[in-house]
Amino acid sequence: MQDVPAEWRERGGGGDGRTGEQVSAARGEAAPPRGEKDTGESPMMELTRLVQETVRASSWWERRGVDCSILAAAFLCVPPAFLLLGSSRLEWFSAGVLLMGVAHGIITIKGTHLASHGALSESPAWARFWAVFFIEICGSFSARAGVHGHIKMHHAHTNVVGLGDSSVWKVPCLPRAVYLFLAPLAMPVITPFVALAYLKGHPVAVVVRTMLMVALGLGSQYWLLIHVSGFLSPLSALLCMLVCRAMFSVPYIHVNIFQHIGLHMFSPTDRPKRIYQMTHGVLNLPRNPLLDLLFGHSLINCHVEHHLFPFLSDNMCLKVKPVVSKYLMEQQLPYQEDGYVSRLTMFFHKYQELMVFAPSITELVGVQ
Repeated sequence: MQDVPAEWRERGGGGDGRTGEQVSAARGEAAPPRGEKDTGESPMMELTRLVQETVRASSWWERRGVDCSILAAAFLCVPPAFLLLGSSRLEWFSAGVLLMGVAHGIITIKGTHLASHGALSESPAWARFWAVFFIEICGSFSARAGVHGHIKMHHAHTNVVGLGDSSVWKVPCLPRAVYLFLAPLAMPVITPFVALAYLKGHPVAVVVRTMLMVALGLGSQYWLLIHVSGFLSPLSALLCMLVCRAMFSVPYIHVNIFQHIGLHMFSPTDRPKRIYQMTHGVLNLPRNPLLDLLFGHSLINCHVEHHLFPFLSDNMCLKVKPVVSKYLMEQQLPYQEDGYVSRLTMFFHKYQELMVFAPSITELVGVQ
């Protein structure tokens, strides 16, 4: 463990069910301002104990196997997708585009998210390998920047203004209709350039590795479209890549903003304890078969559970959901849920307030 860089070790929690604060304390690391410093059975400790019991009673299949199988199935769909894309019949070609888009969505959204949290393996070395594979080769982004931005900032400082307030998703210069429905389609083109921007100032070896891995992922798909699918024009192959990679980028942007922006925001110097921060600043969307498959439960209907216990896999988040929701309701803590259409309507009508102007800070008086 000593040889693994810090960005791969700080995964928001321990594989044995510990919270991020407990892992940090065990490593001698400083806790975040006003983080959980429990003496006795605090609400967070009690909830952690209940979740630990569920995790320990679960099999490997439940902890990791289900999600690994979904990812494996997505990879198995890639070869037939390339073959279907070579068909001259419109219906088969369309099926190939759809199959490639679904497989790409599962691999680059569900896969990269699980890999960033180290949820695909208990081994730190394998966790690092999967992070580079999914985030850089498949996702065309920087693994180091992705882990830092998502784990160390977004999860550590959820809805803390200036740190983890999801402002990375805001583009105030864009009109609401363009931002919500058109701009996300450019994500496959923008993502590699954003990755390079985030790598500014990093060691040359990291920058070179990231560029090579991103080029490997993009180049291999392009090569297969030319030599396996039989695309005759480079432009048509690139257009097919764009369509497949952008197929689910609109709901991806929506999900990322729906579940945090517009909820309670906190000051960096006076934040609430972890359980209050997460229950007031995180929201679950309802079950949706397609989005559950593509994005994973932790990004859709178990986002509260995911932020409380970020080391859990998607399937385990779903399994502990009844435990978490029941406990929070018993403690009279919020368990926030809202529908996809409801959130989209709210964002469309309150776009200026939520996505352009600075958010107001919430004071949680009387709950700590």
